Amino acid sequence: MIKVDNLSYSFPQKDLYYKVSFTLEEGQHCAFIGTSGSGKSTLIDILMDPESYLFEGDIDIDPNFRIGYVSQFSRPDETKEMTVFDYIAEEFIKLQNEITAICAKMATYQEMDTSLDMDTLLEKYQQALDAFEAIGGDDFESIINKKLSLADLSRHKDLMLSELSGGEFKLVQVIKEMLSRPHLLIMDEPDAFLDFINLNALKDLINAHKETLLVITHNRYLLNHCFNKILHLENKEIQEFDGSYIDYNFSLLQTKIELQELAAKDTAEIERNEILINKLRFIATSNAEAANGKTLKARVKMQERLEARRIKAPFVAIKEPNILLKTDKELGDTTILQVNDYSVSFDEILLEHVSFEMKSTDKAALIGVNGSGKTTLLRDIFKNDCPAIKINEDTTVAYLSQFQGEMLDESHTLLEAFFDIGFKNSEEISAYLLDYGFDEEALHQKIGSLSGGEKNILQLAKVAASNANLLLLDEPTSHLDTYSQIALEKAITNYNGAILMISHDYYSIINCMDYVLIIEDKTIRKMSMRKFRKMIYASHFDKDYLEIEQKKKAVETKIALALKDTDFELAKKLSEELEALIKL
Repeated sequence: MIKVDNLSYSFPQKDLYYKVSFTLEEGQHCAFIGTSGSGKSTLIDILMDPESYLFEGDIDIDPNFRIGYVSQFSRPDETKEMTVFDYIAEEFIKLQNEITAICAKMATYQEMDTSLDMDTLLEKYQQALDAFEAIGGDDFESIINKKLSLADLSRHKDLMLSELSGGEFKLVQVIKEMLSRPHLLIMDEPDAFLDFINLNALKDLINAHKETLLVITHNRYLLNHCFNKILHLENKEIQEFDGSYIDYNFSLLQTKIELQELAAKDTAEIERNEILINKLRFIATSNAEAANGKTLKARVKMQERLEARRIKAPFVAIKEPNILLKTDKELGDTTILQVNDYSVSFDEILLEHVSFEMKSTDKAALIGVNGSGKTTLLRDIFKNDCPAIKINEDTTVAYLSQFQGEMLDESHTLLEAFFDIGFKNSEEISAYLLDYGFDEEALHQKIGSLSGGEKNILQLAKVAASNANLLLLDEPTSHLDTYSQIALEKAITNYNGAILMISHDYYSIINCMDYVLIIEDKTIRKMSMRKFRKMIYASHFDKDYLEIEQKKKAVETKIALALKDTDFELAKKLSEELEALIKL
């Protein structure tokens, strides 16, 4: 369906791809993976509109090929005040109205009109009818209802789009695009902001979809359950694998271990030969006998052959930011936040009679289904202008928003963003942001050109620079790759202040939080981590699956670190440990 051959593309600041090639076949469900900022979203933009990009290589796509798209930053269009059902049915209704209008014109056709006019109407009628039938228009109400039921969204059918949470709207957009039946549906991190229930709904929608899919995701649950092809963008190259993510990941690590060992042997042989060449060169210089010159020449030729067949060492760089969350003012065992009889409503009541408090070192996860009012509460705490919310007077607050443009001016460069918060010069900013994975060239980039993961890392860098003692984090792991998530978990664990974090990331909650504040029946109750684990196992995921996945992730990271240190013997042992976990 799509063939990419030797594609190379560069930004002014960096090279993104070098001679990458891959194909997408009809009906494949393909996951597109890689670290934050590696260029996955840009490659998708090139596939969707190749004429707008100056790249080298070839992209072969049928001109009649239709591509659907779900953006990672999708939000409801405020100008479209319509129900969920009408939004999904928009294309069906448009074509239906077009067919009705053409039929009306043909019914009033006059004898005086030319036959050409009637031929044109008939042609338009047939085109609209074909398009309507191609998307299953004859039964569109039933089809939409089935998809809404599959995603457990039937109860939202008559809600206005503006009443949906970000996660709910993302699922609705996925349904809308799937029902338009494109030849290829591309989705850029469709799992961002989805709660546990909606993540399973997305999994079911993906697995029920019969057409070709290309999905950018870092979510291991989706990767393990939804895909039969993997594209992995790493070090400006793409590795293509037909099969499951579990098989691919293990195969990749095995290959890297084997290649590293072979590369190490080649390097050792080349180094030994270089020592001999230097000795022979010294002998030939001091003793000009012909035999010495011939021996040297033969050894140099051997070195050239060794270099020519040398195994390329695998790419094992780990781009893990050094996130350091600290506070200038520790408050001891004091209450830092009090919420007393808090209520909020829009068209309907979201939260009512909510009361809780946090101590100065508490780390609490705020959880609840999409649309239950989590972000609204966090924003109100940050604004601190609500009588029901009291913050200790010695408290400084920092806020990370799931809507990245809320806290980042995307028209600014990285330099400008940090001058705005008190950094004195560009050298100071450069040294600070280097820890977060941004090199000197990146400082002059517009924030709007960064990937979703890079924007979240930048938000974390701003939060860390504030030295606040109360952090309000709204979906901080969204868009982050595995290594960035691990770095964030370390930073949260080592932080000495208080954190209130909205998250649907089970692992981050388990690894970092002291307790959970769960929204149920429009109020909030405190839950221990032990009870939270039980609830998750009973309602959403199998206990063994989650525990094994956590162990696998830890072992995979250890293998990558062993490879980085060129300790392939340790990597081999860890690989056996990983294989045993996969068999479980």
